[in-house]
Amino acid sequence: MPRRLAVLALLVPAAALAQPLPRPGLDPAVEARQPVDIRAAPWSSLVRVQTEAGTRCTGALIAPDRVLTAAHCLVAPRTGNPVLPGRTHVLAGYERGDFQAHARVREIRLGPGFDAAARGPVGADWALLRLATPLPGPVLPRAALPGVAAPAMLAGWQQDRAHALLADTTCRVQGRFRDPGLRWLIRHDCAATRGASGGPLLVRQGEGWAIAGIAAGAQRQARGGLAVALEGLDLD
Repeated sequence: MPRRLAVLALLVPAAALAQPLPRPGLDPAVEARQPVDIRAAPWSSLVRVQTEAGTRCTGALIAPDRVLTAAHCLVAPRTGNPVLPGRTHVLAGYERGDFQAHARVREIRLGPGFDAAARGPVGADWALLRLATPLPGPVLPRAALPGVAAPAMLAGWQQDRAHALLADTTCRVQGRFRDPGLRWLIRHDCAATRGASGGPLLVRQGEGWAIAGIAAGAQRQARGGLAVALEGLDLD
């Protein structure tokens, strides 16, 4: 049975409970996103990551006790310091205040070279969370670096609809390149807003979907953004 969000009421900023609905026709990044079923694959592998410092993002299960998300989601807004693992929570099956399972984080590993005060660089903007208890649900396989024009999808719990999972299911990889630190980044044309950070950039693998990158930033008032590629990351 779903558990009510009231159990973890302290984790959700009050402003998030009164987010206005988007007005159609104003923003292509809004129009491209549609609600998806959190109980269906591959969306059932997505989790909501939130901290007691007030930050909230999306993540992906890559093992029952491991979650990938964006490193900047784990920086306390007031101090500019990384949050403590024990004050970081992961919710599985989250939808409109209900969730199927909850786990605290026991260890946080930020991308090598990530500067919390600067929230970057983008190529280091990823984090691996190790959970105190495993979560149910399928895990996402890892994909190799995708080619240009590969079909892609991106979903997250975003600022304008914070309690429903929204996805752009009709986007593509636009390019891939290395940053000055030789870390792979993926450019895509998926629509997203704040809150989708840390969500998996999904690409086709066989009959299903696999995670190729971690959403790290999106364009304003337009479709598109950057994802940190899993290629070359140490996730063990």
